[in-house]
Amino acid sequence: MKRLTDLIRRVFGTGGRPDETCAARADEGGALAGCGAGDVEADPFEGADPFDPFPEPVCLEITDVFDLHSIPPREVRAVVEEYLSEALRLGFRQVRIIHGKGVGVQREIVRKVLARTPFVEHFSDAPPEAGGWGATIARLSAVRTAKD
Repeated sequence: MKRLTDLIRRVFGTGGRPDETCAARADEGGALAGCGAGDVEADPFEGADPFDPFPEPVCLEITDVFDLHSIPPREVRAVVEEYLSEALRLGFRQVRIIHGKGVGVQREIVRKVLARTPFVEHFSDAPPEAGGWGATIARLSAVRTAKD
């Protein structure tokens, strides 16, 4: 899980974020409210790096569906590899990777990763109701192989 977290940090960055203990929101005058009866606090975004918005690892729940739309194309290969490892570790026998229809670049990247991953038994287009050729279904082996 740590490698996926590190990868997500690299993809989406690190930096400042608002204090989560405060349900702060800007009122009509621009002051921040919601931190107690009449309390007004400083702007939680002040000093935050706008190009690096996450100071700590972003925790994502690993499910049997992974949508690549928010992943930059240059990171797709590494993210899919790590996702597959985590999915296998968690015991998923089948996953759906949503790469979108587009011109097929991400689809090809995903399928190349699947083709060379030893614990992927089979992969194909998703059924029409699950994304059709905009998603790929991969069947994973039950037991991790020695290559992993």
